Amino acid sequence: MMRIEVVTRTNQIGFARSKNDRVPAKLALLVQKNMATIKQIDANRRNALHSTGPRTPEGKAAVSLNPLRYGLRARSLILPNESPADFTELCEDVEAEWQPQSRTEQFYLEQMAVSQWKLSRMEAAERDVCERSLPPAQQVALLDRIWQAQSRMERSYARAHRELHRLQSARPDQPPPPSTPIADEPPS
Repeated sequence: MMRIEVVTRTNQIGFARSKNDRVPAKLALLVQKNMATIKQIDANRRNALHSTGPRTPEGKAAVSLNPLRYGLRARSLILPNESPADFTELCEDVEAEWQPQSRTEQFYLEQMAVSQWKLSRMEAAERDVCERSLPPAQQVALLDRIWQAQSRMERSYARAHRELHRLQSARPDQPPPPSTPIADEPPS
């Protein structure tokens, strides 16, 4: 069995080490597990110090969407090929139909709108998978994932719809608006 010597280091992880630094226990275990040599790890650290990311506007634009996950599990609700105006129109239509009066009602309304939006995205994804010339096994696997996500989204919509309907049914009856305006000051 290999003997590992633990030595404290003064410099931080991620910075290139000097030749006099000894290998800490965790790094030695990493070497054993991943079979990288100390020289390779040192070279990797030195190279990492030179990495500055994209410098040109084109390069920055190309990597700007890296954190965005495409398709059904996107962080951003509106993907680059989708129309923000269409989503806004959907939200306005749903809001006009349901007329929320509290933050909770607004929350369920937003869930319904997002669910509708994502369901339409799933329909487009399903169409896209069917139009591609993929091997049948791959096509079935992709369609299965889409159908599972679609089922979850339909349940999410139904749950938000049910809760919004329950909240609006439980609203206290509002008195009719007064027929004559109420003045703040008595008439003079």
